[in-house]
Amino acid sequence: MPAPCRVVLFMIPATYALLGLLPLVDSSHEPAAQSQGSNKNTLHKLSPQLQFQVSVHGFLLWASMGFLMPIGILIIRMSNKEECGKKVKLLFYFHVILQTVSVLLATAGAIMSMRYFENSFNNTHQRIGLALYVLIWVQALIGFCRPRRGVRGRSVWYFAHWILGTGVSILGIINIYTGLYVYHTKTSRSVRLWSYFFSAEVAIIAFLYLLQDRWEYMQKQGVILGEEPIAPTDHVTLPRPNQKEWRVPFGKAME
Repeated sequence: MPAPCRVVLFMIPATYALLGLLPLVDSSHEPAAQSQGSNKNTLHKLSPQLQFQVSVHGFLLWASMGFLMPIGILIIRMSNKEECGKKVKLLFYFHVILQTVSVLLATAGAIMSMRYFENSFNNTHQRIGLALYVLIWVQALIGFCRPRRGVRGRSVWYFAHWILGTGVSILGIINIYTGLYVYHTKTSRSVRLWSYFFSAEVAIIAFLYLLQDRWEYMQKQGVILGEEPIAPTDHVTLPRPNQKEWRVPFGKAME
């Protein structure tokens, strides 16, 4: 059986397992209808149980779209310049595993939001989240339908997989920031420290992403990280011809 089919067969029971485990997060939660109301009514009135559920939801979505998915993208980009077939295959399977776990965690976060939280979709966080829940599964299905190299349509598939994966990652990062803002407005708690930590993580991932494109170019230059510049040996400096010194009489210079 091909590897993508085995992954699909694994994800289906894993999703049902997550559905069964979610009630264990809080078996005594109140119905979502009882928690509906304006922001004024919910401010400072989130129960400890609901705060715990919100924290678990945020952690699942951060682990999915804020960590595992970007790391999976960096890993698959490493295989583009790898010549060893075994390493390419190993990096590919790492990418598949990380993205599969990312989809499962995002699915668990989506189930939590639909089961425990108010879903009026009247704010940016909920609207982007709904779009992400759909796009992340579309992206997974596109990944499982990967044609072989040299097959007609491979270029179209690659472009669709790349552009959708990049878009989902960017939207996921944006939605983490909007989620922190919603948490702050609901609880009036400061999220500045978490925003700083997440911004530092995003900056590091972006730096590594850009470095992957320029690393090979940097290695071909005269300067390699940690070493002195290599002076070119084929450069010949030609002596400049002697220039005559012209002296102008003082009297003529004043005229």
